Amino acid sequence: TVFFEQEGNGAPVKVTGEVTGLAKGLHGFHVHEFGDNTNGCMSSGPHFNPHSKEHSSPSDENRHLGDLGNIEASGDGPTTVNITDCKITLVGADSIIGRTVVVHADPDDLGKGGHELSKTTGNAGA
Repeated sequence: TVFFEQEGNGAPVKVTGEVTGLAKGLHGFHVHEFGDNTNGCMSSGPHFNPHSKEHSSPSDENRHLGDLGNIEASGDGPTTVNITDCKITLVGADSIIGRTVVVHADPDDLGKGGHELSKTTGNAGA
């Protein structure tokens, strides 16, 4: 279960919670465009990107709004999520409300891996 909290319009969003069942290692963590997870990444669409930016690190100015980087699983119990992000919002036209959060099988290379998918998905897999 993951929670999103924002104290007001323009304030950072706190993302907290736990994810279970992950293999040890880094896993890409993204907000996808659609709120449909009936067929995994196929139905949830691409990373939420209303401003047509390249995939990148959460700390980069030029990034998808849905790019939240990686979470790290120990492989031993639940994985804690504790992210503060200044780009996503819970209000207005760019709100992430109603969209799908995807924890990917592989690490997000933050757009810097040199793979053909680095600038679109971070090569994070399904």
